[in-house]
Amino acid sequence: MGDIKSYLKLHFVVLIWGFTAILGLLITLPAVELVFYRTLFAAIGLGILLYFRKRNFKIGWGEILKIVGTGVLISAHWILFFASARVSNASVALAGIATCSFWTSFLEPLMTKRKIKGFEVLLGVVVVLGLYVIFRFEFTHAVGLSMAIVSALLASLFTVINSQFTQRHNPYMITFYEMGGAFITTAVFLPFYALFFTEGQLQLQPTTMDWVWIIILAIVCTVYAYSLSVELMQKISAFMVNLTVNMEPVYGIILAVLIFGESEEMQGGFYLGTLIILLSVIAHPFLDKWHYRKQISKAEVL
Repeated sequence: MGDIKSYLKLHFVVLIWGFTAILGLLITLPAVELVFYRTLFAAIGLGILLYFRKRNFKIGWGEILKIVGTGVLISAHWILFFASARVSNASVALAGIATCSFWTSFLEPLMTKRKIKGFEVLLGVVVVLGLYVIFRFEFTHAVGLSMAIVSALLASLFTVINSQFTQRHNPYMITFYEMGGAFITTAVFLPFYALFFTEGQLQLQPTTMDWVWIIILAIVCTVYAYSLSVELMQKISAFMVNLTVNMEPVYGIILAVLIFGESEEMQGGFYLGTLIILLSVIAHPFLDKWHYRKQISKAEVL
């Protein structure tokens, strides 16, 4: 359980994240090159911040390797997310990301060895139903939506991992090493990407406006929002974090339609499916409260 202030902060973070798909389309660079610059500037920005705050970067090589390794998942998550928006559009990419709660309902109990909550699995089924409706009406966007769903799986995985890291380390330190790991991963992947996906041509020369959007993406949407989300995991469960992330499509789709207009307009089935997915956000607090009271009642009886 978390306090109201923490939940409001979490929703503000999700609002910022809802804008990342918009930035991904405003920036002219392809997904891999975009993630290369995003993670580079994010790592540098965090490094400078931690240096002036006189933080101790020594947390043990074993822990550093674990956190840097998590950066591999983050890199793949972002590449798939931005590529999804390019293949389809921002709305489809954001709808796919909303499946985080479905994956977390299985991954968190498995990785933390806590008991599976039946209502969380039920909410996951609701998400699958919403995806079925979207696929049925927007099959032309199946590739983009599939990429976004895999991206959501990766996001769920590293969110659960981060919820464990926050018990031992400063959130900003975690984010610094993860951004470093994500940058190294993307940099190592670039030659293979150039050889097999771009016929040897990389786009590593951003335009003037690209630089502006990349800096906003790196500093505001990554350094600030990502670090704050990791910090909030000390007070809010990984499942609730990912469930709230389901609001990202709402904020993002509204912003996308306002900014890009007709190119973001979808069939009614898309919005119906997205609405079904988002019902899990509304239902969770009530079900969680009911489950908590049920456990208390059982304890009193015993």
